[in-house]
Parts: sequence; C-alpha cells; structure tokens
Amino acid sequence: MTIRSEVPTTHREVRLAARPTGAVTDDLFEIADVPVPEPAPGQILVRTTTMGVAAVMRTLMDEQSAVPMPAYEVGAPLHGSAVGEVVAAPGTEFAPGDLVEHRLGWREFAVMDASQAQRLEPDLLPDPSAYLSQGPTALMGIGRGADVRPGDTVFITGAAGGVGSLAGQLAKQRGAVRVIGSTGSRAKAERLMDGLGYDAVVIRGEGPILDQLRKAAPDGVDALFDNVGGEQLQAALALANRGARIAIVGALAAQMSAAEPATTEIDTLSLLSRGITLRGMALFDHLDLIPEWNRQFGQGLRDGTLTFPHTRFQGIEQAPRALRELTEGRHLGAVLVDL
Repeated sequence: MTIRSEVPTTHREVRLAARPTGAVTDDLFEIADVPVPEPAPGQILVRTTTMGVAAVMRTLMDEQSAVPMPAYEVGAPLHGSAVGEVVAAPGTEFAPGDLVEHRLGWREFAVMDASQAQRLEPDLLPDPSAYLSQGPTALMGIGRGADVRPGDTVFITGAAGGVGSLAGQLAKQRGAVRVIGSTGSRAKAERLMDGLGYDAVVIRGEGPILDQLRKAAPDGVDALFDNVGGEQLQAALALANRGARIAIVGALAAQMSAAEPATTEIDTLSLLSRGITLRGMALFDHLDLIPEWNRQFGQGLRDGTLTFPHTRFQGIEQAPRALRELTEGRHLGAVLVDL
C-alpha cells in the first residue's frame, strides 16, 4: 500500500445533526471540517480509505435501542467499520503504510488506541474493501445457526442485502438443493437468481408471503436464515419441517419501522411439537469466524466460487446518501463509501 507522507491539517467528518422520527433523511447529518488529530504514544492515526454502511446504523441513530452497540450522539461523528492506512503510529507495533480495519468510519482520518485497530493482510483479498463485507455474519448464520446441510431447502430473508447476498452462495456451497430468498423488487429477484445461489425468490408486495413461499418450497423449509422477522418469519415457521433450524440474525422489520417496534407472533406449541430450533445470533459472540471467513472469501473471489455484490459511492459527502439509499432498499449487496 502506498505510504502518503503528507497529512493535511484538517479533514471532514460526518456528524449526527438530529435524531430521526422515521426514515433516514439527508438533513439528519452534517459534514464538519475539523483538525486532523495528533496520535499520542500508543495510538495510531489512520487515513480511512473505505467505510461501510449497514442497516443497523439506522437503529443506532435512535437514542435507545436493543442493539448491543453504542448509540450515535447528536453533534458527534457517527462510527462504523472502515479500512484504512496507518500514517503515524508512535510507540506501537504498527508502521506507516499498514492496512488496518477499525470502527471509526464516517471520518477521513481517525486516531485510536493501537488495540482498537486490526492489522490486515493486504494481499489476502483481491480488493481490501472486501474486508468490509458482512460475510462473517452470513457464515455464522448459515453454518452455526441454521446448520445448513446437504439436501436442505433453505429460506433466506432480506436476501438482497450485504448479508443475504452472501448467505445464498454459502448455502449452496454447503449442499442445499433449493435456496429461496425474499426481496422487495422483481429486478433484485432476477439478480439473486443470476449467479448468487438463489433458485426462487418471494417478493414483498406481490401477495402474501406465506402463499409465495408455499409455492416456492412445496416440500417445506429445513433451514431459515432470518434477517427480517415479521410476516416472513411467520411464513417460514408455518412451513418449517420437523427438526428445522431457525437462525435469527437480523430484525429489519423492527429496525426499519417508523412506528412502534414490530413484534412477531409465534406458536410455541407448534415449535415444540415439530422439534424446531430457534436461535438468535450476533456476530460479537462468534468473532472467531472472521479470520476463517477472510481466508474463505479470498480464495472464493480468486477462483470464482464466491462473488462480492456491492455498490460504491465516492467521497465522504456521499455517506449520508449511501445510508439513506440502503435503508430505502435501492441497492443489492454491500454499500461502501470510498473516502
């Protein structure tokens, strides 16, 4: 990675200007010019090159949430996963030019304790921004949660997102014979079935999900990777075969709700009688999967067995738009911003 010796005196950061009362809008953000921070001994200064945006960021914009992550503060910069280049590292094991991942995205330069950055292998992935994929979550849900097995019929909700677009590919690699996704448009459905592992897709707004899923999975569902909850979770539970494994890895129906938090009614006696496993999962309990995923992803990208669907925006000023459009469901796969 090229070492940039000149560091400007100021840089830009994106701050939360106000808390949302509904959908994400551009006026909820402000871009500020601030001095580039000076690292103290034991700290590193990183020039961020690419940051990712994710649906959970809408939840963190609220003052309180059930997500086990610190909420954003009004008047302060947002935060999130990013990759960048170390430009100064006094008294640490890092050196200028090192590639690192950190949690202080939404700013062009970030200073942090050395322990808060993870050194990355520049050549492990063909594009360093692929370190920002949500593949570890997909691997967690498909492998450890839904425990997808050869011969399974698998239903993946929120299939067009950064997680779902990888989860379908992983389900096929584990031997699933039929992988069904859900998404919000016919165009996305076609893309999911064109090389991303999906055999069929149910589409929100084109009739009851239960009816669509019954047609797509006439022999029932053996494994569910659920990003959404609500009607889609209920449909999957209604069609779940005996011994089905259900991994709850997201709750978009609740996260994107402008009203009261969305809840899902579940018939627990039915789960009991069919021996269905229902498991909530969060990546912070499975961080050991990250190195495994990076190795698997790098190999898959090089040999063509995995792809990385994503959309890229250019410039930190585009970060609010990137998050807004992600929450509006405009893109397939991961959403990244090159700084």
